[in-house]
Amino acid sequence: MYLALAPLFFSISTYAQQSTHSIERITTTAQRVASNVSDLPYVVSTVDEKTLELLSSTHIEEALSLVAGAGVQRGNGQEYLPALRSPVLSGAGACGGILAAEDGIPLRAAGFCNINELFEAHSEMAQSIEVLKGPGSAFYGSNAVHGVINVITPDTSTDAGQFGVDYGSYGYNRYKFRQGFDFGESGIGVNASVTRDSGYRVEESVDQEKVNLRHRFDGKSYSLTSGLTYTDLAQETAGYISGFESYKNATLAQGNENPEAFRNASSFRLWSNLLWNLSEHNVFSITPYIRDQDMTFLMHFLPGTPIEENDQQGIGVQSLWKHSASDSATVNVGLDAEYTEGGLRQYQNSQTEGSAFLAETVPIGKHYDYNVDVTLYAPFIVFEWQLNRWLISLGMRYEYMHYNYSNNMLSGRSKEDGTACGFGGCRYSRPPSGENSYSNTSPKLGIFYQYSDQTQLYANISRGYRAPQATELYRLQREQEIADLNSETVTNVEIGLKGQLEYLEYVLSIYHMDKNNFIFRDSDFFNVNDGESEHRGIELELHYQFAKHWDLKVAASYAKHTYSYNQILNDININGNFIDSAPKTIANTRLGWDISADSRIELQWQHVAAYFTDPENIHRYEGHNILSLSGIMHFSEAIVLSARINNLTDSNYAERADYTEFGGDRYFPGRPRNMMLSMTYKW
Repeated sequence: MYLALAPLFFSISTYAQQSTHSIERITTTAQRVASNVSDLPYVVSTVDEKTLELLSSTHIEEALSLVAGAGVQRGNGQEYLPALRSPVLSGAGACGGILAAEDGIPLRAAGFCNINELFEAHSEMAQSIEVLKGPGSAFYGSNAVHGVINVITPDTSTDAGQFGVDYGSYGYNRYKFRQGFDFGESGIGVNASVTRDSGYRVEESVDQEKVNLRHRFDGKSYSLTSGLTYTDLAQETAGYISGFESYKNATLAQGNENPEAFRNASSFRLWSNLLWNLSEHNVFSITPYIRDQDMTFLMHFLPGTPIEENDQQGIGVQSLWKHSASDSATVNVGLDAEYTEGGLRQYQNSQTEGSAFLAETVPIGKHYDYNVDVTLYAPFIVFEWQLNRWLISLGMRYEYMHYNYSNNMLSGRSKEDGTACGFGGCRYSRPPSGENSYSNTSPKLGIFYQYSDQTQLYANISRGYRAPQATELYRLQREQEIADLNSETVTNVEIGLKGQLEYLEYVLSIYHMDKNNFIFRDSDFFNVNDGESEHRGIELELHYQFAKHWDLKVAASYAKHTYSYNQILNDININGNFIDSAPKTIANTRLGWDISADSRIELQWQHVAAYFTDPENIHRYEGHNILSLSGIMHFSEAIVLSARINNLTDSNYAERADYTEFGGDRYFPGRPRNMMLSMTYKW
């Protein structure tokens, strides 16, 4: 892959010497205030509004597949498993490796991550989706180990109205509405969608509603912007299908081994940002926010299929003071703080099916019932020096998290009423009430060099961290009474090349990350964090306008994600093995034809290489190549029509494949050829 990219890299560099035109791209994700993507010593990728309009995605995985280094694997309904410069994150210690946010506000408190939490962002009607890769920014702390995914909602306070309808295969319908009211120095607006999807598989469906409200007030030296997001999901879930390459059998692929599974979730967020220009050299920003979330779902993947209920309510604030000490020096100082009250209950209403051991050790009744109060504060500082063509960025973030845990049941591994389980004790273990605290520091050093008006070089060395989550500390199993866990850390070294030309934009990145103390469940079912891994990769994103009406867009990555610690599984030491669910190559290529100024067609090729499905590297998935075709036409300023055909060649493939010792090969099958038609009326 490295050698294959060399001719392309050479042609890009040659072209750069022949062009003088540069394109400015603005991001708010990187530094909380508007900044030029090209001037950053790390990478922020953007899926813009025009792309999202053409895509008309039904799941955020479709948008993130356009970002090099992102390898999100879709589950069922709105569920997914994420990857960003990482293997697909699954199992114990998985969630919290990527910070998910909407409008810069983390969707979940740092100690209460959920692996599927991006379905609580309004990505279906976003203005853009920005992806910050790696732990390069001091503006983000715990959970931004592999990067940040930030869904940015539109400022509807200045929008005219629009109404849209999406109609797709297998009973998919979505209704979209947007309306703004601009009063000059102020305005209000609404952005809403309602989704109904009866699904391709048996006993699956999605009912989902999302709404954003926005208010804006512009003063002489300040602006006040407020936003509200509410989401509600009612999902009938289809689980894995079992059997080697069962996804190739249409009958099995459409089936559902877990027809009783469901997930219900709602979320509410309210925030208000004050951006105050104190003087020519001083800008102050403060954003207080409120979060409230709850979720109930059937854990169909566990013996006894228990039900989990979790909730969290919290308040927080983000602040930033940006001071330009001179024309060449800037300092950013801020403090982030949160207080969150969360709870979790797990219970089972019927007898566990299976062996006598399972029936006895996984009893009817409550398994867990606890509350956790989490306090977080994180000061940070970033210095930036502009020295001719050089920009040097030096940052530091300190973060303190305190957990106050209250167990609402009897401690230990007994049944709810205190009686003992046979075979040595119950499966689930409840630690006594207590407290845990974590302190982490993350230094950042970035160097940016303006080689020419069209070409920039960058390098950064950074450290990221992830404090243990509440479920990893207090949701124990078997004989484990206390989880003595440290924070997960990652050290990242990265270099890259950026260019913006008249006909070509590109970003080429090479990174090496060493991760320590990652959490996993060992052979004794203990939560431990002795894990170490190594992550190396090269990424390329480019947009090449090779003819007047034709262009090519590429997002490709080649990466090796390997275990770097000793653990014996089935008599195999996995040290040096590839991490399961980590394809070496992922590529998305789009060939676009602008038929006219008002219409466009894109042919998309999504490539996922083969990957191992177990840590022992014995079982594997063969990978897949999927073609899709989309088009959009603006019939007038008021009417827009678009269409999309997914899986154009009707290939049999798996969205996700894995292997378990007791379950064997398992898959989430991809949908056969399907289509989407969309109509939008604007006024």
